Amino acid sequence: MHQVRGAPRHVAVRRRRLMLGGGRTLKQVHLHPHHERVSLLRAFLGSVASIFVTLVVLAVLAGVLVVLEPRTTDADTTADGTGSYSVPTTGAGRYGSGTLGPWQDLIRRISPEDQIRDTLTFDGIFLFGDSIAVQDSASLERRLADSTGDSIAFHDWSGQPTSAAVDALEQWSRDYGLPRRIVMAVGTNDIFDPPAFAAQVERAMKIAGPDRTVYWVNVYVSRTKQPPAVRDADLANSAWVNNELYEASLNHPNLRIIDWSSFLTSRPDGPTPYLRDGVHTSEPLGGSARNELITEAIKNSR
Repeated sequence: MHQVRGAPRHVAVRRRRLMLGGGRTLKQVHLHPHHERVSLLRAFLGSVASIFVTLVVLAVLAGVLVVLEPRTTDADTTADGTGSYSVPTTGAGRYGSGTLGPWQDLIRRISPEDQIRDTLTFDGIFLFGDSIAVQDSASLERRLADSTGDSIAFHDWSGQPTSAAVDALEQWSRDYGLPRRIVMAVGTNDIFDPPAFAAQVERAMKIAGPDRTVYWVNVYVSRTKQPPAVRDADLANSAWVNNELYEASLNHPNLRIIDWSSFLTSRPDGPTPYLRDGVHTSEPLGGSARNELITEAIKNSR
């Protein structure tokens, strides 16, 4: 009887222990998902914080790169804030057109290094120009992309004579190498010293070498704000520069002249609708016509 009565008590105690143990086990099972949710939430917040920090760092780096990267300047601003494309000239000069003044602070459009290297990689075109190219080269870039698929990198600087453009050509040749096609849109500012032009053409052709094609846009200048005698000198000096370019083409089969001057003088209404000041192209008519001549020359020699 004692054992029989004790048996239920023993069983009851054991059951109680099992229940308590089971209770603790159930409690633990109940708490585990909660801790897991907390851990997941913390992990999520940590990931969000990491992403935010990464974005901030990238934004800072991008800002630094924008500051350090050479920029292509806007065609309506200049380094000195004057808004002028034209280099100041003084007096009649030796050849009647005046004397070339300081041009280094005038507006320029120069491609950043990554654009230069990309242009080389994809067999594009280098262009070296003066103020006319500064104004028109953005449109030329779009026209070439649509018409030929070519990319283009620029070194355009208002007021620069051909000697400075050839300096830039030489510098790019050393720093990056040269593509197989080069456009020289300079010579306008050589009307102030025409005899110096021929040597610079020879220098450019030597840098380019015989296996590259050099397209050279010839010049037309007759500044409308100048007195008639200066305008006549401008025309005479333009013809002088163009003749030197033509003579150079006889010795260099890879030199192709883009005859902007003949285009202007052969128009029924003359150059006036295409030039806003006797030098720089009118927009959109003059700029579009000049860019079309350049694009067609490139297309026809592909």
